[in-house]
Amino acid sequence: MTRRNCKRLVGVLLPFLLCVCCLAGSGDFVYFDTEDVGKPDPSVPLIKPWRIVVLDPEYAGQWMVAADMDADGEVEIVSAENVNVGDVHYTSTAVAQKLDGSVLWRWGDPDVGRKNWHHDVACQIHDWNGDGRNEVVLCTKGFVVELDGTTGRELRRMPIATEATDCLVFCNLSGGDNSTDILVKDRYHRIWAYNPQGKLLWTVTDPGGFRTAHQPVPIDVDGDGRDEIMAGYAMLNHDGSVRWVFRSEKVDQSRGHLDCARIVRRGDSAEAFRIALTCCGANNIALIDGNGKTLWEVSGHHFESIDVGRVIADRPGPHIVIDIDHQPYGKSPIWVLDEKGGRLGQIVTDYSRHHCLLDWTGDGVDEILVAHKGGLYNDRGKRIGTFHTPGVDASDGGAKYEKSILIGDMTGDGRPDVIIATPGAVFIYENRRGKRPDRPVGLGTEFNFTLY
Repeated sequence: MTRRNCKRLVGVLLPFLLCVCCLAGSGDFVYFDTEDVGKPDPSVPLIKPWRIVVLDPEYAGQWMVAADMDADGEVEIVSAENVNVGDVHYTSTAVAQKLDGSVLWRWGDPDVGRKNWHHDVACQIHDWNGDGRNEVVLCTKGFVVELDGTTGRELRRMPIATEATDCLVFCNLSGGDNSTDILVKDRYHRIWAYNPQGKLLWTVTDPGGFRTAHQPVPIDVDGDGRDEIMAGYAMLNHDGSVRWVFRSEKVDQSRGHLDCARIVRRGDSAEAFRIALTCCGANNIALIDGNGKTLWEVSGHHFESIDVGRVIADRPGPHIVIDIDHQPYGKSPIWVLDEKGGRLGQIVTDYSRHHCLLDWTGDGVDEILVAHKGGLYNDRGKRIGTFHTPGVDASDGGAKYEKSILIGDMTGDGRPDVIIATPGAVFIYENRRGKRPDRPVGLGTEFNFTLY
């Protein structure tokens, strides 16, 4: 081959080779790329439950929240069943139980609901009336119902639209010190806002021209003491008017809806906020500021739920932990991204859909917890523990279900513990070594949202 022909060949091949190299490098992860599928390694320590609460066989369901319900200084669990007809669902039962399994109270009709958990169930714990004690607030067919936390007695019923039972969110639209206004919604199109007296403040349909998110997220981006609402791709003002709409530069947002919105960084101004979004159907994750300006996007995967914390010990945070759903069983990734969208790590498990972050080892860094097979992963993507659920596998009487995982202080020592919920039992794992958070942690869990 002549020198001239060699140069020509190099000229033809070089762009192709560079393209291949770029593609090969685009999937690299800086710190780890691990796989943990199949039966967990038996050499990995089993983490045994501190308590197992057998759920009430008639009124309990897999959906759960927890708090001190009767002001005795100890945690109680509230679980619920739900009815689902044509993807319209409502809460049908609720039951409060102490950690020894004894029942504090029961509410509802146990003959109509289902126990398995698949999507948000509109049942939360909150001091809604401001008396210093917790109430249970839920959406049943046609009503928001407030129950006394100690007795389960109905305190009031507020009429709502029959289909407005998909999700329940507390927020502060009216000003003041407490989040006592509520948002309810149908599955994908309409949101209603009420004050605590049951007055309709506003309603919106397809905010910004797009479907709603599974969970409207209250965020006070302008610091005026009243929440704006991330209602989907639109941020609403406290009066329900559209403040701005996120516009993707990479995907067609109309191919679905916003799945998850999480605050990555708070700021003194809207420009300083950082909010991560996942786009269901459009296969995208984006980071925006509090004015809706896009800072980066990563497309091509069905990103779902987001956790925010510090996962890599020697890398400044915050870090974004995100699962990629709609994958074959055994090929279900979790990614760790930095605030600029850089790929820090990947763990591939059998099923990664439900996860959370928690400092379990006491080193000040969050471990990644995956519900399906109880995986506890360190900052190099290695399984360092397995949360054991004795007597339970991935099915119950032939009916498959997905394990739910939450965190919350269940022992009263100020450290968040781990809770894995199944349709028949709740498993609680005491966090003995994790550092106590800088801010006080209340007894029990925070609000529960599945993002389904």
